[in-house]
Amino acid sequence: MADPIPYPILKNEPVREFNDIDASLTYSYANYLNWLFDDRVELIKGKIFKMSPAPSRIHQEISRNISNPLINFLKKQPCRVYCAPFDVRFPKESKEDKDVFTVLQPDICVICDKSKLDFRGCVGAPDIVVEILSPGNTKMELLHKYQVYEEFGVKEYWVVSQSDQSILIYTLNDLGKFQPSKIFTLSETITSSVLPGFELLLDDVFADLD
Repeated sequence: MADPIPYPILKNEPVREFNDIDASLTYSYANYLNWLFDDRVELIKGKIFKMSPAPSRIHQEISRNISNPLINFLKKQPCRVYCAPFDVRFPKESKEDKDVFTVLQPDICVICDKSKLDFRGCVGAPDIVVEILSPGNTKMELLHKYQVYEEFGVKEYWVVSQSDQSILIYTLNDLGKFQPSKIFTLSETITSSVLPGFELLLDDVFADLD
C-alpha cells in the first residue's frame, strides 16, 4: 500500500468548505488551523474523521454531571478540567504545527501538567480523558482513539455509555498498556487512581436525563 500523499505545503490558504478537503491526503495541525468550515473534525495520524454534529442535550447533561464534580474536587489543585471543543495535540517528536498529525477533542479531559497548556489547547497527553459515546460513534473511530490514548500515555480513559448508563475505565499499567476495569453501572461509585480521594456516583451522572 502506497504512503499517503502529504498535503502540499504551499497550499496554506483558508479552506471554507469541508467538501474542498481531499480525504485521501494526509494533513497536519498546520493544515487544520486553516480550516474555517463549520464541520467539526479530528485528525488521527493525519487522516480526517468528521465528528457528529453538536452533541445532544443528553450528551451535554452527562458531560456536565461529570465535569462539575471534577472541577469542584480540583479547586485549589494544579489540575485543570476542559470540555469539548478543546484541541488536544499529540506530537510524536517535534511540537511544530506542521509535524503534529493527531488532534482530538475529548468530551472531557483533566490536565495536571500546566506546561502542556497553551493558548490553543493542550500539547501532549492529558492525565484523564473522558469520551461519552453517542449513536454517531463508529467502532473504527473508537478503536483509533483507544490506540492514540494508550500510545501517548493517557493515564486513565473513561468510556461513558449513554444507552447502558455505565462507565468503563481503562488505566495505563507500568508497561504502557490499558487495563480495563469492571463495567460500573447505576448505584455504583467510581474512583480514580490519578485523583486520590475523588468519587463519582453513577446515579448522579445519569440523573434527571428525561
